[in-house]
Amino acid sequence: MSQTVGRTRGAYHRLWHTTSLAHPSTPPLGRLASRIAVLLMGKHKPTFDPSTDCGDYVVATDCSDVFVTGKKMQKKKYYSHTTRPGSLKEINMEGMVRKWGGAEVLKRAVRGMLPKNRLRDVRLDRLKCFEGAAHPFGANLVKIGGKRVRYLAGASTPVAQAQIQGSVGAEVVGSKEGQSAREVMEKSV
Repeated sequence: MSQTVGRTRGAYHRLWHTTSLAHPSTPPLGRLASRIAVLLMGKHKPTFDPSTDCGDYVVATDCSDVFVTGKKMQKKKYYSHTTRPGSLKEINMEGMVRKWGGAEVLKRAVRGMLPKNRLRDVRLDRLKCFEGAAHPFGANLVKIGGKRVRYLAGASTPVAQAQIQGSVGAEVVGSKEGQSAREVMEKSV
C-alpha cells in the first residue's frame, strides 16, 4: 500500500489535443488562445492545482490560416526592444504572419493568457504549432475535435484509423505494444 497522501505523479496523465485553424468552425484567435491556455494549464481536469504543471499537450495545425475579426491583421502591433536607446521595433500582425508565420502569432496570444509564473514557459513548450496540416504527433493524439480517439494497431494517422475502422465496422479501441490488429478487433466485438 502506498504511503503517499494526496496527488501523485500518476494522477497527472497528459492527453494530446489537436485543432486545425483552417476548419470553418474554428473560433477567432483570442477565443482559441483562451481555450488552448485552459488545456495547457489543466484547468479542465478535476486534479487541477495552480502550483503544479498538470496540463495537456495541444497540437495546432494550419496556423497560416489564423483568423481574426475586424482590422486586427493591419492594426494590431507587436513590440520588441533590445534595451538599447532607440531600439524599439514594432510590426503589425500581417507583417508577423509574413515574417514568422501564424504559429508565432498563436504562441504569443496563448503566452499572454497563461499565468505569469515559473510554469509559463514549461506549459507553452507543450503547444506544438505547424503551418501546414502535417505534423509528427499523429500517433500521440488521443482527442480529435473534442472526441476521444484511440488508434488501432497499424494506424498511425487519423486517415489510416478511419480506413481501418470503416472496413471493420467496430468501435475505436486502444492497442498495446505487441498486439496485432486482429487481437484488438476481436476484443472490441
